[in-house]
Amino acid sequence: MQAEDALVTAFTRILKKINQYKGVGSLEAWIKTIVIREALAIIRKNQHLRFETDLENIDNKALLQTNSDPLEAQDLLNMISELPTGYRTVFNLYAIDGYSHKEIAEQLGISENTSKSQLSRARTYLQELLVRHEHIQTYSHNDINAR
Repeated sequence: MQAEDALVTAFTRILKKINQYKGVGSLEAWIKTIVIREALAIIRKNQHLRFETDLENIDNKALLQTNSDPLEAQDLLNMISELPTGYRTVFNLYAIDGYSHKEIAEQLGISENTSKSQLSRARTYLQELLVRHEHIQTYSHNDINAR
């Protein structure tokens, strides 16, 4: 619901300020910046959305070997959406939007080291989700082949 609120607020802001777009740079980049800033503002407003989570239950396994089934893009997006808010925020800003740790730190009001730590933890968390996905895929294929 918060993501929807951010998007609605961002598009409202875009429509109100469209006359401020000077035609310099792409319209897509201008819109993307507004949407990202609005999402970050909502994250900053919510005290219960922390940038830490307990890693006790995450098994630090070595990189997995994938089976013959490719990981679908939607599977990866679903895994990213399972990340705790802080991890997901930093991961998206760094890996998807291309921001540096310095830029992320400035936007989120955290240190660069916290940004780096959150990215590292996001990767570890995603690695565990990939391992689980691999086990599910293996089980599904074994179950199907046994029939």
